[in-house]
Amino acid sequence: MQQFITSGQTLKELEAELFSMLQKTYGEMLQQVLEWLDEELAKQRDKKRYYLKDKRTVQMQTLFGEVEVRRNYYLDREKGVYTCLLDAFLGFDGAKGVSPLLEETAIELAVTGPSYRQAAEALEKMVGYAVMSHETIRQLILQATVDKHRPMERTQQVLFVEADGLYVKRQRSRRKGKEEKILAVHQGWKVNGKRVSLVGKRHYVHDTKEPVWEGLETFLMEEYGYDPTRDWVVINGDGAAWITACREYFGERAFFQLDRFHVAREIRECVKDHPRYRTIQKKLALFDEKGLLTELHSAVGTLGEEKKEKQLEGLIQRIESMPGCLSDYRAWLREKGIDTTGMRPMGSAEGTMHVFAKRVKNGRSWCDRGIRAFLDVMVAVKDGLTIGTWKGEVVVEEEKRSERETMVKRGIKKVGAKIEEVVRGNIRYLQQSCGTPIYEVLKALKGF
Repeated sequence: MQQFITSGQTLKELEAELFSMLQKTYGEMLQQVLEWLDEELAKQRDKKRYYLKDKRTVQMQTLFGEVEVRRNYYLDREKGVYTCLLDAFLGFDGAKGVSPLLEETAIELAVTGPSYRQAAEALEKMVGYAVMSHETIRQLILQATVDKHRPMERTQQVLFVEADGLYVKRQRSRRKGKEEKILAVHQGWKVNGKRVSLVGKRHYVHDTKEPVWEGLETFLMEEYGYDPTRDWVVINGDGAAWITACREYFGERAFFQLDRFHVAREIRECVKDHPRYRTIQKKLALFDEKGLLTELHSAVGTLGEEKKEKQLEGLIQRIESMPGCLSDYRAWLREKGIDTTGMRPMGSAEGTMHVFAKRVKNGRSWCDRGIRAFLDVMVAVKDGLTIGTWKGEVVVEEEKRSERETMVKRGIKKVGAKIEEVVRGNIRYLQQSCGTPIYEVLKALKGF
């Protein structure tokens, strides 16, 4: 037993070898499935339309490693173009040399990770070899298309909007930066044990020349079926002019609430050392706007610092210019006959913006095209929208989708039956003398 403990490969080495073997095996399976499907398509094609010119080899990077596929190359007599039926049938572009799943994985790593470079490094660690450079991943983002339309099922008459701006530095521009207007929309809250999630959450990034609230209303109509004559909107945001303009745009159909996170932070900066600070905090927490203003007025002239005095006076003026902005929106909804059971205080705008800022800011600067493409893809990942990196012609009609799926399953089953032949001889432990613990374990897994 001692020789088994002190010699031989470690678990890490064994795991790495098995993973490498699996990549190789399933890479070969993928190649065989693709080539089998290509031959089936050749038999079923319209031979009067598609003239077989020759076979062409494509090397494609996949999660299983590099796969080399020989596929048929046709002349489409009807359109006068050359095409590969396999590419259009499965919805990918073989000439790009990257599988759609690998592209999708790279895009998600780029959006959720800290940078394009670290996305490339994470992808390399994941699949075991250098797949793409950070510049290749950046180009994927720039070339990606996003289907922004995904209608949401309505659950109630009220829509909640969290609005905030994200200042992004610009490259090679007269402007040092530009504010991106990002709004998160949802339909309420759902409690799962100790966790609370937002219902039907979507993001709207304003990128048109029309006023932001006009653009948002169009978005609400298309995605949520919003009816301006029937539905109500509750909007939370800071005191920026473009945000407070919602009051004039929506009128009586909307309730604007000044973001309590920003108000609490400004109060803390002004009166943190004031003896009435705790009382002021309680008034804010109880949505007592009148009582809060009374306490803030009483603190004017007692702070001892001119900067803090001006900041406090500015805060008071901002609150007084928007009566009701710190009151409870639920009381307003109840007056409209809306059941507010399960509704919670708003204030997730800062958290939403932190997620975007963590990836977009941190000293980075962007060109207009780059930040627009990135935000579109980031929103698509968060909202579960369809991201397309290549739009191909789907040769098989939509009503024959089940027929296509059946053909793919047949190909997988046909190739899968040969897996024992493909795997045989790949695990070198089984080629050693019997009697070792690893040999016995692997032998026991035979046919599992």
